[in-house]
Amino acid sequence: MSAEINYQITQSDELAERIRQRIQSERLADGAFFMTESDLAEEYHVSRTVAREAVSRLTAIGLLEGRKRIGLIVRRPDPLRLLQLGLPSLFDSEQDVSELSMLRYVVEMGAVDLAIRNGSDEQCQQLCELADEMALAIRSDQTEKIAERDIAFHSLLLQMTSSTLIAGMQRVLVNFFQSVYQEYQSDETTGERMIWEHQELAAAIQDRDSNRARTMMQMQSRNWLNQKKTT
Repeated sequence: MSAEINYQITQSDELAERIRQRIQSERLADGAFFMTESDLAEEYHVSRTVAREAVSRLTAIGLLEGRKRIGLIVRRPDPLRLLQLGLPSLFDSEQDVSELSMLRYVVEMGAVDLAIRNGSDEQCQQLCELADEMALAIRSDQTEKIAERDIAFHSLLLQMTSSTLIAGMQRVLVNFFQSVYQEYQSDETTGERMIWEHQELAAAIQDRDSNRARTMMQMQSRNWLNQKKTT
């Protein structure tokens, strides 16, 4: 029984990959009809169980959608949704949290040049205003407000890239951003450093100064990464 189950799982994985390759090679558009499960089993010479398992794998990642009385419909997977669904399981391990820290670092470092190139003057001004609002929240020790303003600051920064995928990363990582403030403690030195880093970063982006902006983002991210390593 065990050997049979393992064999079916292997067949299902192989079939799922063959289907994925076929959809890609035939350039089937979002919403296109693929075939029914029974047709799938017949065409690929597998059991209905194997076909069903393969389809389940592809529906789980959003590549196929099953519709009653119609069959299987091709869908375009949303990479952000897939990451968002997988994130909750990445908060139990320090190593995984560290990986997410590095993901944030890479995304935001790469976003700086794009934000400078594509961001409007109005967005640059708004970024400076958010940095000032964060400064007020820090100096009045409003922890929830600090988190809210910082998330808004970094969300805007990613929106300024003009990339839907990059901007969407903020939505995916929002819980991870908020987790920083669960550990945040009111400390005058730390608070003033955060104020300076955000205001200087906003000013550098407003001045369209890539080198200065990258330096500030690197400094801000490095301090944050080091903090995560020592907690």
